[in-house]
Amino acid sequence: MSDGGNGEEPVIRIEGVGKSFGDMEVLSGIDLMVHKGETLVLLGGSGSGKSVLLGILIGLLKPDRGRVMIQGREVTAFRTESEWKEIWTRVGFLFQGAALFDSMNVRDNIAFPLEIHTKLDRPEIDEKVSRLLAMAGLGEIQDKMPSELSGGMQKRVALARTIALEPEIVFYDEPTTGLDPITSDTIGGLIRDLQKRLTITSLVVTHDIRLAFKVADRVSMLHDGKILLTDSLEEIKGNPDPKVREFLYG
Repeated sequence: MSDGGNGEEPVIRIEGVGKSFGDMEVLSGIDLMVHKGETLVLLGGSGSGKSVLLGILIGLLKPDRGRVMIQGREVTAFRTESEWKEIWTRVGFLFQGAALFDSMNVRDNIAFPLEIHTKLDRPEIDEKVSRLLAMAGLGEIQDKMPSELSGGMQKRVALARTIALEPEIVFYDEPTTGLDPITSDTIGGLIRDLQKRLTITSLVVTHDIRLAFKVADRVSMLHDGKILLTDSLEEIKGNPDPKVREFLYG
């Protein structure tokens, strides 16, 4: 099992995190590290606890025990939204359903975080929107509404918005859910390309093994609220453990 590190402090460190809802233990002592510039895929099926862990990482849920460090700060000790805001300005989120604003066109959707968090003027924002769309593999679609776009195009617009503030970390929540295999491959290729081009530290939460194989530097398998193993993609593929083989290939 490899931690993928090079001696540097990990960008994300999860230590002994546990979470229960009533009598149901969803996470049981999770330990995980994500290092600078890598893409770690958290792979798990429905009910494995991966969405709960993501909720803890972005501050929507509190763990019952354990702690989470992001860029050296113990975010699980935060008590106010203002503490979280400092982290959120450096973190991008790609939500499962794209989460575009239906009443805004593509330009305004991507420009929204730039207008809120930067002092760029309108021409500068428009130029950046065009550049972000090009990076996402999209043409001149600034004036289109989300309802006019396919699911794959919506996801690409959402990804362009996610990287608009040049985040150091990106969390991806089931980025290929609802997409056909060809479109899913396109999204996977885009995630990998952006990670390499921008040196983003990425955590991809998914059940999609095909996506994991396409984007991961390392894979962490989550099963019944526990980490089954974490290793490089090459080691995972060659692991002879029957549990791992069944997990990957059914």
